[in-house]
Amino acid sequence: MGLKSFGLNAVDWEQRVDFDRLRRQRLERLRAELERSDLGALLTFDFHNIRYMTATHIGTWAMDKLIRFALLPRGGEPVVWDFGSAARHHVLYNPWLDHGSGAHGDIAPEHGSRPGISTLRGAFNPAAGRAEEVAKAIGRELDKYGLRGEPLGVDVAEIPVLAALAEQGVRVVDGQQVFMEARRIKTEDEISLLVASTSMVDAAYDELYAFLRPGVRENECVGLVAKALYDLGSEHVEGVNAISGERCAPHPHVYSDRILRPGDPAFFDILHSFNGYRTCYYRTFAIGSASPAQRDAYRRCRAYMDEAIDRVKPGATTADIVEVWPSAQEFGFPDELAAFALQYGHGVGLSIWEKPIFSRLVSLEHPEVLEEGMVFALETYWPAADGWSAARIEEELVVTADGCEVITKFPAEELLVAGKRYWTVDGPLATTRDSQSHLNTRSWRNGEA
Repeated sequence: MGLKSFGLNAVDWEQRVDFDRLRRQRLERLRAELERSDLGALLTFDFHNIRYMTATHIGTWAMDKLIRFALLPRGGEPVVWDFGSAARHHVLYNPWLDHGSGAHGDIAPEHGSRPGISTLRGAFNPAAGRAEEVAKAIGRELDKYGLRGEPLGVDVAEIPVLAALAEQGVRVVDGQQVFMEARRIKTEDEISLLVASTSMVDAAYDELYAFLRPGVRENECVGLVAKALYDLGSEHVEGVNAISGERCAPHPHVYSDRILRPGDPAFFDILHSFNGYRTCYYRTFAIGSASPAQRDAYRRCRAYMDEAIDRVKPGATTADIVEVWPSAQEFGFPDELAAFALQYGHGVGLSIWEKPIFSRLVSLEHPEVLEEGMVFALETYWPAADGWSAARIEEELVVTADGCEVITKFPAEELLVAGKRYWTVDGPLATTRDSQSHLNTRSWRNGEA
């Protein structure tokens, strides 16, 4: 086993994640991609790209607001314009943003952290001119490096901001690919954080498996998982997919308040963040008992997963992986768009759904080469012959020098039965509860073990 699982805290007596190295190497990779491009600078409003560029974070509440922004000019240092007092906090606690400004608690004009705010997604009165102020701030920084005439790569932005940049004479082009290319190969410290993040989900699944039984609701499972992760130190529980019973086929991708019943399939996807690094991690269980149709579906789902994992190595392509998966028509969908994300793979890092993408929708015609240091999740799905249940499995992998290593460790080799299990012994109905595994079940008859 090549990858190490560290404790979650930083300590002085063991070399774990080196956060100074993490910040430095991420910025180096982004700079290198910028130099390879024809862009003069990169402007980001995306929460995760801002973090990759500047190593700043102000809370998950800000993720969808597009209020913060950061700029990396060719030949210059990154600058982040942040929300209110967060800018001063960065001056006090983020020394890597002090590019010789001499600021000590007060914000200096040349410091890498400055106060700024976009349009609050239109909540500001347009007459207040917030979009124009954003564009002016960007323009001044571009002028400093003689870059106003060069293409500005932007990841996501509001229409008023784009219009204001155009009025400033700034030519905006797509910058997403530069960010995605920089983030495609993970550094040693990023991989360590991704392993730590999955280890927390391992523990959450153990608690969930012990909790599952007839009578609990999908939303209760979501709450239990969220608490387990936050107790372990999760920064953000992005989502918990909890799907059971007839809701498994077709997969709705959202939990409900449905009550779990004996004989139900139930699958879960746990997405959370530790120090910014995320998980996407499915597991399937049966509640009380598993029908032959459910077991057959699970075995097929597992087989597709194992065949895919066997092909993962440097030099292989995303096309090599997806060609072992069934076509959409083979499991009841008219085309690959309708079945998208059921047989699927995606990079995992500061966000889910990074490069590379694995899907029969795009990968056969546009394959991407796998490289050492990539971290991605592979997902498989199969509907059962009973017409209502289904199996779903997801594993996260790190591409190594000669293959790959799976970092999602909660058992998934075969279908686990949780809660109570019912069956007939010599005619009468007998009941057993095994909170650990369906493989080590004690049976009771007439009240005696």
